[in-house]
Formats: sequence, structure tokens, C-alpha cells
Amino acid sequence: MIVDEQRTKVQREPRRQLRKRPTWMTIDNGMTKIECFVLDVSPGGAKIATDAAFDVRDSFELALVPEHTTRQSCEVVWRRGKTYGVKFLS
Repeated sequence: MIVDEQRTKVQREPRRQLRKRPTWMTIDNGMTKIECFVLDVSPGGAKIATDAAFDVRDSFELALVPEHTTRQSCEVVWRRGKTYGVKFLS
């Protein structure tokens, strides 16, 4: 079987590898903080991982720079074990 259709190449956003940089996700309006690790980040989202096995909610806030008070609203778009792909909402 021969197919002569051209594949459309999807342009992805550039990602920056962070080598398991520690950060915090917050839930319950900042009342609960959970340590996680950012594996890579792009302008539209990030890949994060957790050491502990717990149920990561569908949406939360992520502190990409733990010492700053700025939080990034996130939504989980995929899950693989303790690794999650999130998109930034704002």
C-alpha cells in the first residue's frame, strides 16, 4: 500500500529543560502546598512530576519560582503515573 499524502508538521512551542527543579503546587486557595518538580516548561505549559503518590486535581496553581508570590493557574491535560502535562490558563 502506497500513500502519497503529505504529513502536516505540527509546530511545537520551544521547551526549556529544567532538570527536576523543585517548586510548589497549591490547592484550596493556597491553603495546601504540595512539593513537585518542573521537568520542562514552555510559554503554554509545563511537565511536572511528584515524588509522592497522591491525586493531583484537574486544576491548581503552580509557583514556578518558589520564593515569589506569583502563582500560575494550571489545568492538567495528561497524566502518566506521577508525571503530568499542564497548560497555563492565563
